[in-house]
Amino acid sequence: MQTIKKLEEEALKKSGTDFAKLGLALFFMVAVLTYSFLSNGGIPNNVFLAIAALIGAYMAMNIGANDVANNVGPAVGSKAMTMTMAIIIAAVFEASGALIAGGEVVKTIKKGIIDIAAFGGDADPFIWAMMAALLAAALWLNFATMMKAPVSTTHSIVGGVMGAGIAAAGFSIVSWSTMAKIAASWVISPVLGGVIAAAFLFAIKKSIVFKEDKVNAAKRYVPIFVALMSWAFVTYLTLKGLKKIWPQVVDILNFIPLVSIEMSKKPSFLTALTLGLVVAVLVYLAVKAKLNASNNRLENSKASVNTLFTIPLIFAAALLSFAHGANDVANAVGPLAAINDAVVNGGISSKATIPLWVMAVGGLGIALGLALYGPKLIKTVGSEITELDQIRAFSIAMAASITVIIASQLGLPVSSTHIAIGGVFGVGFLREYLQLTEKTNTIEEDLSLIDDEKSQLRAYKAEVKDLELKEGKSQDDYKRLVTLFKLIEDESKLIKSTKQHIKRVKKVQYVKRDAIKKIVAAWIITVPVAAVLAATLFYTIRGIML
Repeated sequence: MQTIKKLEEEALKKSGTDFAKLGLALFFMVAVLTYSFLSNGGIPNNVFLAIAALIGAYMAMNIGANDVANNVGPAVGSKAMTMTMAIIIAAVFEASGALIAGGEVVKTIKKGIIDIAAFGGDADPFIWAMMAALLAAALWLNFATMMKAPVSTTHSIVGGVMGAGIAAAGFSIVSWSTMAKIAASWVISPVLGGVIAAAFLFAIKKSIVFKEDKVNAAKRYVPIFVALMSWAFVTYLTLKGLKKIWPQVVDILNFIPLVSIEMSKKPSFLTALTLGLVVAVLVYLAVKAKLNASNNRLENSKASVNTLFTIPLIFAAALLSFAHGANDVANAVGPLAAINDAVVNGGISSKATIPLWVMAVGGLGIALGLALYGPKLIKTVGSEITELDQIRAFSIAMAASITVIIASQLGLPVSSTHIAIGGVFGVGFLREYLQLTEKTNTIEEDLSLIDDEKSQLRAYKAEVKDLELKEGKSQDDYKRLVTLFKLIEDESKLIKSTKQHIKRVKKVQYVKRDAIKKIVAAWIITVPVAAVLAATLFYTIRGIML
């Protein structure tokens, strides 16, 4: 009875928490619906806009619950940050990135997936299509989060826009060359992320972890690695997070003595690279001075070296979140901005000015979704694919920034989600590769031992057979038989345990294969599932309205 009572208490406690989360989420969505409806009361079709705002809020929360885990998951899994700390940092910087650097104008049709001219200027089917696309992407993200599968938000909305566009105007509306590039990113993103993460992890291990004197190696190389990270992240942030407020940034920088940057609409790659290099030099000098002053606090161990990467990881999580908020807020509010523009202006445009309240829906929704439902995916990314420490998480963060920089310059389509998860896979598979030689040696030693023990076992059995056939056995012969039977039993147990050890060694895997299968399957079906769902929703909406 006591056990049943405890189970009831735990169930009530858990259900109470779930209801509280659901209540907060519904309150936010209703608040957005109410504000949109009241602030646009005099506009025809304002009901559509209010419903679209509701769906946009739902989409934003799902982005926060699923996509943001990639930015902070490795840091949490490596114990560099607690879950609470990660949620607070990510929520603040995601919302800041969306509101500060999210921009006033975004392309409402993400990445040119469909040709809006196919709608013939008819705003109603366009509004229905955007609503269907937004809701389909949000529902798929919600389901993926429930299944603990980190998927691409961008691919979700792309699939939704494609499916709704096909339902509204046929297959000719889709830019299939663009879709081919997006399909290519399913391979490009994780492979690039995995290779770069594995390369950095291997470099850190070779230069520091595998050295006899880890303290001196750390003092020499940690400042270099942290400076490289600073260079990559400042370049990444300048290109992806500050491009929409670049003129204001230029005005501020030109006030600094000896700094003169040519006014432009967005930063060039060379400008971003130069700013990153300046910051990297300053970081290198600061970290080197800090390490030289910490002689008594460093131990000659891997654990001690790991702690040196904790603070860089916290900064990485914050900067990744800011850049993500600045860029991916368009996934939540892009279609909403398109609907807002179509309702307010009564027409269709490839670009639309985003009102501040729409941007706020995206930024605050992402932060709220992360706080309420983000921990599930953060745990998946941080600890349920492979075991992470600070060095491995640092390598994944490096891969996230460098891969985006390389891809953006080469014009390759990549997904931040796929890059981060690919980085997790990369460090896990590198661990397996590095252990391969040690495992091979262990197995060879065990097999040699088994051969020796089998040879000894055969000798014991042969001696037993000879003694059993001997006539007129003495007392010593019987004692020897007893001893031989005991030796045979011991040898048999040793051979059996050695075989079991070989099986255990062979089964050691640092990357959970079930997690790989589930995540890759979710990646592959994201676009088609979102497309089919969006098409179904479009037909449903059109059927209700006509």
